[in-house]
Amino acid sequence: MTSRPLTLVDLRGMKSRGERISCLTAYDASLARLVDEAGAELVLVGDSLGMVVQGHETTIPVTLDEMVYHSRCAARSLKRAVLIADLPFMAYATPGQALQSAARLMKEGGAQVVKLEGGAPQLETVQALGRQGIPVCAHLGLTPQSVHKLGGYRVQGRAPEAAEAMLKDAVALEQAGADLLILECIPSELAERITRALAIPVIGIGAGPACDGQVLVSYDLLGFTARPPKFARNYAAEHGAPDRALKAFVDEVRGGIFPRPENGFT
Repeated sequence: MTSRPLTLVDLRGMKSRGERISCLTAYDASLARLVDEAGAELVLVGDSLGMVVQGHETTIPVTLDEMVYHSRCAARSLKRAVLIADLPFMAYATPGQALQSAARLMKEGGAQVVKLEGGAPQLETVQALGRQGIPVCAHLGLTPQSVHKLGGYRVQGRAPEAAEAMLKDAVALEQAGADLLILECIPSELAERITRALAIPVIGIGAGPACDGQVLVSYDLLGFTARPPKFARNYAAEHGAPDRALKAFVDEVRGGIFPRPENGFT
């Protein structure tokens, strides 16, 4: 494991070699330091902070100013991991707005990659960001910013036509210039098809073991969440201190131990 700062080129190399990529959320300097020291390749400053830090029912109330602030806090502690920050709800409704929002996350927040949710409607935005040298992590499946449109936090892509549409969107996002893809709460078989179809690294959360990497909300992993989702696992209950729990997750992802069958969907 290299100690130098990682790049997107390194992550592509890991995919090509079949090495698993670990990703964890962090919203402040202290947690980001622990995640970085645990050896995670990616740190995600997710708009999930709206739920686990701010106490909202959804991610929708999170503002761009808040994302910039939390990203800046996390960035100060990172020595090795690549930092991804979410573009929050309605901060990328047009390509022009996305460029302005992404510029703030990178210039003020220290992010190296910006993440956005959605498939075909985001292709023009992904292209626009790429033309300006802004790395993009796309997000398909259960997209929390669309929770009201989706009718709740439900597994996506189970119907054959929905699965084919998601696969088509994934390929199109890669062709548009996406550098990474997160798949959330989709059947493991579909996630495997998408992972095999793409050259860019695919990171799963509730998407089965075949993805190139895995991400969890650190608060779920550390036992802070009252009702954690099925795809999560409380590592603190087994390993105690936060640093040991985070390291155990990274090691299990790297060894292909996590996720287990009970952490996925059919």
